[in-house]
Amino acid sequence: MTENLSNKTIVIVGAGPGFGRTLALQAAAQGATVVVAARTESRVVEIAEEVRAAGGSAIAAAVDATDPESVRALRETVEGHTDAVHGLVYSAFAVPSMKPLAQTDHDQISRGIDLSVLGALRTTQEFTPLLEAGAAPATGTAPATGTAAGSAAAADSATGAAPASASVVMMASAVIHHSRERYAGYKIAKTALVALGHSLATELGPRGIRVNTVAPGYIYGETLKAYFEHLATKYGGTVDDVYAHTAEKMDLRRLPSEREIVDPVLFLLSDAASAVTGQTLTVDCGEFHT
Repeated sequence: MTENLSNKTIVIVGAGPGFGRTLALQAAAQGATVVVAARTESRVVEIAEEVRAAGGSAIAAAVDATDPESVRALRETVEGHTDAVHGLVYSAFAVPSMKPLAQTDHDQISRGIDLSVLGALRTTQEFTPLLEAGAAPATGTAPATGTAAGSAAAADSATGAAPASASVVMMASAVIHHSRERYAGYKIAKTALVALGHSLATELGPRGIRVNTVAPGYIYGETLKAYFEHLATKYGGTVDDVYAHTAEKMDLRRLPSEREIVDPVLFLLSDAASAVTGQTLTVDCGEFHT
């Protein structure tokens, strides 16, 4: 087991039974203490128990990212366990309307933006002081800001060491690369999330906080398998037929697994990505070239 995240605290907001669970398990396996947070408390408690059963360290907390008071309560819960956060992953998700814009209610679009974009902003704003503490060069040392941060980074560069930093990773979607009409409302929200990531990277960079987005395509886990079973029943054929038809559009002729989405996120959270910020990484087995 590698420990690229050893002694780090990673907060996962929107931790579901697929991607979020896999991320929590893998981050803990790399030595991190993981905070798993989502609306459904029973779900995050189950994930945290699974992490601990595997020998990791985990904290479970309920949160509604559309409610500022709930996000503040999450931050206070985390502060009760640590004075620094080294990574924040925002992956809160709600099923989009899947209708053309002409048939989409404005409230549906607003709710999507509130959760995907404003929820990410609320959470990042609330956790910025803890992230800045996580970017401090050593325990007990005040985080460097502005010119001081630049000087510290220059000193680290001179020795070849990676400067200390904290990392925010926001989960977008490969929907940002196409304009299929049923995905319009979802694309609006996820494209705005990418723009938010760019702006936050510029604002928070001088404080030692990196901000990136990951844009997955299909994620072949239990949720997608169930959807493929539905399509196979509806249109005839088998799940393998649906998979093969979908994978034809990918350069690698297959769909990425949950672990293949998680691993790039772990990279962005780690010190190996200490010079990477303001970027969007598409992970889709080659469906789109960006």
